[in-house]
Amino acid sequence: MTAFSTKGQSDPTVQPVPASVVEQVDAADTTLQNPKRAVISLGSNLGNRLETLQGAIDALEDTPGVRVKAVSPVYETEPWGVEPGSQPTYFNAVVVLKTTLPPSSLLERAHAIEEAFHRVRDERWGPRTIDVDIVAYADVVSDDPVLTLPHPRAHERAFVLAPWHDVDPEAQLPGRGPVAQLLAALTRDGVTPRADLELRLPE
Repeated sequence: MTAFSTKGQSDPTVQPVPASVVEQVDAADTTLQNPKRAVISLGSNLGNRLETLQGAIDALEDTPGVRVKAVSPVYETEPWGVEPGSQPTYFNAVVVLKTTLPPSSLLERAHAIEEAFHRVRDERWGPRTIDVDIVAYADVVSDDPVLTLPHPRAHERAFVLAPWHDVDPEAQLPGRGPVAQLLAALTRDGVTPRADLELRLPE
């Protein structure tokens, strides 16, 4: 019976999700019993931006205990917090998931996906191949500095709220209220829908 031991769990190709998490979610993976809804924001402004966003979506779907349920339209966005024209524009999108992973494990997976696409965290607001941010997890409101939920700046970012509203017009940002109202209070300047681009829901 040793063939079914945990030997393979330490295989580096399996890594991003820790072995203990894999063991917890394997049984629930086929049915995702009692899954939680999570909202993930994606952004890229280096390399093949659309291809990178799709790769991140596919990597999320390939995660045990995660199912991608909705993928937003693509928006093109001026970089945040930097001089205009100093960086390429971003492509942004929002993904809605059902997951049995706890928030901490979903965060580990998000960071692993960023690392797989060679995300470098060398400067605040710097360009990056991929950003994978947890915007909201169920109705959780937490000020944990490792993972603040919902994302502390989501309510003031049209490039998060606009695509989220597209896939879920009734969405609520925990502790802040309806996404539609939050979006209506913001300018959409520099946040442009790209109807010519499309991201696929994983099969």
